[in-house]
Amino acid sequence: MENLNTAFLLMVVGMTTVFAILLVVIYLGKALIALVNRYAPEEAAPAKAAANGPAPIPANIMAAISAAVAVVTHDKGKVAKVEKI
Repeated sequence: MENLNTAFLLMVVGMTTVFAILLVVIYLGKALIALVNRYAPEEAAPAKAAANGPAPIPANIMAAISAAVAVVTHDKGKVAKVEKI
């Protein structure tokens, strides 16, 4: 019975230690994120010059994409729209 009590105590101490370390890691991570956001804010991305809409996809690339979709889907799928991200 003494071994069971010792094992239970060891389990509780171990789980408490792991929980405490995880809490420390979480709060240090939050503090680091807040610190970085305060002193090194994200730079705004320059606006893209897309006044006339997106550039059209070349025919040979569109044909390659359509062929790849046909091979993968065994001619059951079709390309409805292709966008450059």
